[in-house]
Order: sequence, then C-alpha cells, then structure tokens
Amino acid sequence: MTTVSVPLDAHLANTLDELVLAYGSNRSAVMRKALERLAEEEAVNAILRASEEPTLTGDLDNLLTSIK
Repeated sequence: MTTVSVPLDAHLANTLDELVLAYGSNRSAVMRKALERLAEEEAVNAILRASEEPTLTGDLDNLLTSIK
C-alpha cells in the first residue's frame, strides 16, 4: 500500500475531521472512500459523454473496407 501526504487548508482539514466523526472512521478511510467515489463519478461522466457522441450507422463491412 502506498502512503500519500496531501497538504490541506484549514477548511478541508475541518471537513475531513467532520466526515471522520460522521462515519466513525479515520482520515485514511474517509480519503480512500472519497477517491473511490470520485473514480466512480468520473466513470459515469465518461459514459454520459460517450452516449452523447454521434453513433456510427451503416454497414460495418463497408466501413471496414473503406478504412483498409
């Protein structure tokens, strides 16, 4: 496991401590959970962005022939 040191301003440090109290955990567990949630959010956003892209239509065989 890797240890990462991150400087936090007073506001973020207080927010972190409030989350620790709310979840009955420790700072490391709260930070790990926050990173997991951020990664999940980014994955969902990537899917949403991809769904807004125009889709390919037509015959895939013809498309492959034109690419070669």
